[in-house]
Amino acid sequence: MRNYLRLNGYQAGRKRVGRLMRLLHLMPIYQHPGTTEPHPAHRKYPCLLRQEEICAANQVWCTDITYVPMRKGFL
Repeated sequence: MRNYLRLNGYQAGRKRVGRLMRLLHLMPIYQHPGTTEPHPAHRKYPCLLRQEEICAANQVWCTDITYVPMRKGFL
């Protein structure tokens, strides 16, 4: 919003714009990743480690999927 106002010739800082938006009860709209909604056509695989007893180091590995916000979606 601050950038939009500056492009139109208004001088307003980030904090002032945030305060005015709170006073007017305006909320920004963000694009959120749809990570919790599975696609209905995708197959769900069972957890293969439920019955396994993990008793040694380096016996089980895991990974992390991080979503990086880009201009048009997520990476």
